[in-house]
Amino acid sequence: MNPYRVRPATLGDIPVLARQRHSMFVDMHTPSRKDLAVHDAAFPSWARREMRAGRLHCFLVEDRSGSVLGGGALWLREVQPYPGFGGGMVPYLMSMYTEPAHRGRGIATMIVEHAVAWSRSRGYGSITLHASKMGRPLYEKLGWEDGSEMELNLAGPPKQNSRVATRRSRRSAR
Repeated sequence: MNPYRVRPATLGDIPVLARQRHSMFVDMHTPSRKDLAVHDAAFPSWARREMRAGRLHCFLVEDRSGSVLGGGALWLREVQPYPGFGGGMVPYLMSMYTEPAHRGRGIATMIVEHAVAWSRSRGYGSITLHASKMGRPLYEKLGWEDGSEMELNLAGPPKQNSRVATRRSRRSAR
């Protein structure tokens, strides 16, 4: 018998969801205190609004005593039409987190499988996500395909990509 169960999160779980998401970001790249403060102030009201609108569906894994050991969420976001897809809502898997003492026990796998089953049962044809380095092996093991997405930070000067800089310097040296 599995010692864990997945349950839907409620509005009352938003503090737990916010704490997990904060910890997820710390584990991924240790953002500055200022950046985390912006997130921590904004996430609870965003989550409340999106849950009430039916666009954010969060799942928590508990042990038999009711302690929350991990969680994750599906955010239904509008995607524009593209070849083979007429546009509409697409589930986006996000905020995956397992408490450090419980990692390696299949909790994240349970959340992903639950999210996939939830999405399939509602007729969605795909799910997207942005995988952290820590999470990538899990998603690959479960059959997720690697994609490519780039980002341009508009808040500051462009970052210099070392490969591009090297190619440019080689060209100018010719």
